[in-house]
Amino acid sequence: MRSRPTHRPTPRLRPLATTAAALIALSGAAPAYAVELPPPNRGLFLTVSGDENTWIRGVLLTCEPEPSGHHPHAAKACAAIDEAGGDFDALPAESGICTKQYAPVTVSASGTYRGRPIGWHKTYDNACTMTYSTGDVFRF
Repeated sequence: MRSRPTHRPTPRLRPLATTAAALIALSGAAPAYAVELPPPNRGLFLTVSGDENTWIRGVLLTCEPEPSGHHPHAAKACAAIDEAGGDFDALPAESGICTKQYAPVTVSASGTYRGRPIGWHKTYDNACTMTYSTGDVFRF
């Protein structure tokens, strides 16, 4: 009769097995209130990309409870979106003169704004036109 081999952790794996067993044991011992869930996503991820995605940049903008995120003009961008009632096609435009150079730039906004889901994108003829059309929202 052949004996069955016993499987024991190799010396290298023993510390890992011990640590894993300790973590499993501790995970059941933690009180329920110790686990804090993240708040629901209340931000917008804004992107600007060049023709055929030759370049792209993006920032996270959160407007509630107060303007924050990595947007350099968060307060002004939130104010513009508020003025448009969350409709990115109605963002307040600025006046200015742009060349007619065709170098398309695509902007997008996705996420939630004031509890409402947003999924929007638009392509402008060039960065100048985009800037005057969207103000501080995509100025990053």
